[in-house]
Amino acid sequence: MKGIVLAGGSGTRLHPVTLPMSKQLLPVYDKPMVYYPLSVLMLAGIRDVLVVSTPATVPALRVLLGDGSALGLDISYAEQREPRGIADAFLVGERFVDGEECALILGDNLFDGPDLPGLLAEARRRVDGCVLFGYEVDDPRRYAVGELDERGNLLSLEEKPARPRSRRAVTGLYLYNKEVVDIAKEVRPSARGELEITDVNRVYLAEGKASLVSMGSEYQWCDTGTCDSLLAAAEYVREAQRSNGRRIACIEETALRMGFVDAETCYKRGLEMRHSEYGRYVMDVARSWSDSRQR
Repeated sequence: MKGIVLAGGSGTRLHPVTLPMSKQLLPVYDKPMVYYPLSVLMLAGIRDVLVVSTPATVPALRVLLGDGSALGLDISYAEQREPRGIADAFLVGERFVDGEECALILGDNLFDGPDLPGLLAEARRRVDGCVLFGYEVDDPRRYAVGELDERGNLLSLEEKPARPRSRRAVTGLYLYNKEVVDIAKEVRPSARGELEITDVNRVYLAEGKASLVSMGSEYQWCDTGTCDSLLAAAEYVREAQRSNGRRIACIEETALRMGFVDAETCYKRGLEMRHSEYGRYVMDVARSWSDSRQR
């Protein structure tokens, strides 16, 4: 399975902060926002990643992430010249997807939980069409909403409904089979001229090939697209890391634990950032990992 991080858009809800830079480069506590979605793809076992962003932002993302080899990844980049909706990522990335299964994650989404790798692995095994991830929210009118029956089957999908049928928001993580690019090509643009991802998902739903994984209260999902939600996400990360000593979305640690790199490679990455707490944490993780393997 391949993975796409959609890190485009103009971040208008965060103006003026995002006037000179992409929101995906903004910090969420101690690391760039884009680390969070990238780490989710890594936890799903995905190593071939396309980062889609604006022409102005792609160079900065290249500086930040490189070609991914230091993380055991293969990262490539594509430009989305103007915001044309989430589903447009599949048209921009058609050559990258190349008829394979694909995961798409939004560049401003944060996920955390006690067994996130297990949840993602099980979801990958279930991909027969599309697999969505639902999370209960206080105000579902702001999101796409999924309605389930008593057996957990997905009944309907509504985009920002005035009267939601549930409080289960569809998050910005989607898994698709090999047909997704062809389906995205057939979707008609909305009144705003955008290709809506909910319309893609509805095609799968009509075919009986859409499912929704409900993420319980033990998981955390943050959409960091507003000033308040960005602050809330940073506060969550700070408190969670202080309470358990584990750094959320530390991509070097994730690469090590997923077997993408060895301890020496991980340590070298930390050494490059040794003047920061983050860099020293990466070095400590690598040392501990190496020591545990020598016992």
